[in-house]
Amino acid sequence: MPTTPQADIAIIGGSGLYQMEGLQDIREVRVSTPFGRPSDRIILGTMGKRRLAFLARHGRGHKIAPTFINYRANMYALKSLGVSQVFSVSAVGSMKEKIHPGHLVLPDQFIDRTTQRMSTFFDQGIVAHVSFAEPICSTLSSTLKKACKQVGVTTHVGGTYVCIEGPQFSTKAESQLYRQWGVDIIGMTNIPEAKLAREAELCYATLALVTDFDCWHETEEAVSVGAILDIMKTNVEVAQKVLKLALQLAPTAPSCECQTALEHAMVTSPKAITPTMKKRYQLLLKRQHTQTKTRKR
Repeated sequence: MPTTPQADIAIIGGSGLYQMEGLQDIREVRVSTPFGRPSDRIILGTMGKRRLAFLARHGRGHKIAPTFINYRANMYALKSLGVSQVFSVSAVGSMKEKIHPGHLVLPDQFIDRTTQRMSTFFDQGIVAHVSFAEPICSTLSSTLKKACKQVGVTTHVGGTYVCIEGPQFSTKAESQLYRQWGVDIIGMTNIPEAKLAREAELCYATLALVTDFDCWHETEEAVSVGAILDIMKTNVEVAQKVLKLALQLAPTAPSCECQTALEHAMVTSPKAITPTMKKRYQLLLKRQHTQTKTRKR
């Protein structure tokens, strides 16, 4: 595990976004974690004054379906490199008339409809209940908002992202149900990613790229991969511009509540945590251990 941070901010690229243009001093690292391997090698580099880590969520060449992404390894690997803030880029479908393909959305809520994914790091020997009422970092989302405004792209600020298991798209009945719930966009990847970011005390915000109307839209054809790929190319070009600006605007030393999410979340007695579990969760509990030693002094 590196002792010196190799990156302070990360971008997780979704469908269509497999690399960042303009990245300099590039090198690639393969990170091992207690939770297995990340989706791909992580690309490290600099963009302006920021040290960036870039990870292709589905792997380069888009080889991993949403259900089978190792979300825990992805988030743990970024944390181990020194990352404290994560921009998540995701292709989504629109659930509202006003949100058109080609628009961007900055959601601030999630509904979890996944069924087959591990959504916590703490599966052995430790129980932690982090607050998730506000799943998106408001500071980081505000940064994206400013960047979107400067680029001049139509952006919807706020809204609910329903995350489905996939890889199949929704039935019409499901799509209509989600609309009754007031959902704004639909995707397959931001959960459990956002939950794990919170447990890892990482600031996390989503830049959602709208590729289609979901199948609820009677005047549109049913969702197809071909239609999505056509709009995705334009979306990714815009996303690159937004992200480059956001990297410049993001705080260099975040101090929001995301950074202390585990502070009062642990319910397991320290005496009950075995040496094996301490080793497994060393990175995640490092700040808590440091605080304990300071208080003892």
